[in-house]
Amino acid sequence: MNHSVRLLASILAYCLPVAAIADNLAVAYSEDGRYYTEDDIPTFNVAEDGTVDWMTFSGFRRYHAECHVCHGPDGEGSTYAPALKESALEMDYYDFVDVVTNGRQVVNAAENSVMPGFGDNPNVMCFLDDIYVYLKAHGSGAIPRGRPPKKEAKSDVIREDEDACMG
Repeated sequence: MNHSVRLLASILAYCLPVAAIADNLAVAYSEDGRYYTEDDIPTFNVAEDGTVDWMTFSGFRRYHAECHVCHGPDGEGSTYAPALKESALEMDYYDFVDVVTNGRQVVNAAENSVMPGFGDNPNVMCFLDDIYVYLKAHGSGAIPRGRPPKKEAKSDVIREDEDACMG
């Protein structure tokens, strides 16, 4: 294989996963202040002026209330638990929901990690999609570390859904 073909092959090998990740993030439609991909998976929306959608802002707040103690500020990881900002890009939405709801334990010669389940915690479960889109937004580089400075207003439907979920 000549040098040009090898170079092209390595570029394609790098770009194809990036393209797949980008497809997993792109807004296909919005509904009541929430944004979704073509596959009906929650995603983030960041305007040109840096204004984030309500769910991304809420996800930042909820992540820092419930998750950062183990996973570090902004999903950057800690000595106690892995970074989430990268794995959130690769992890399937339904796997994310399953792990957060039910927990996960990986114990072998190379790894010993335990993620507790949060299925009974309304402070997590009522805002699970928010946390997910926040991690996607930060992991993709769409938003920097720290509290998003500008946010969309919370829609009435989101407010009603939160109230109903929290009881």
